Amino acid sequence: MRPIIEFCVSNLGHGTEALKNKLEQNPGYDVIEYTCLGNCNQCRFEPFAMVNGEVVAADSPEELEAAIDSKIKELEAWDNLEID
Repeated sequence: MRPIIEFCVSNLGHGTEALKNKLEQNPGYDVIEYTCLGNCNQCRFEPFAMVNGEVVAADSPEELEAAIDSKIKELEAWDNLEID
């Protein structure tokens, strides 16, 4: 299953727009931008995205990219366990 990575347009000011654009280039990801993800308090203070419905946050866009990669690997590992 392809990971779904969601970004809030209001959070793009934290530097996540470049990350969103980079992730959109990966054909293995579904990247979606929403007007609001309903995490307004978090959205104002730190870069974040949602990966398959789970919030992933970090102190910088670079750390967010690493956290997203980590979450995707974690989800892939769970998917592999369920198949076995």
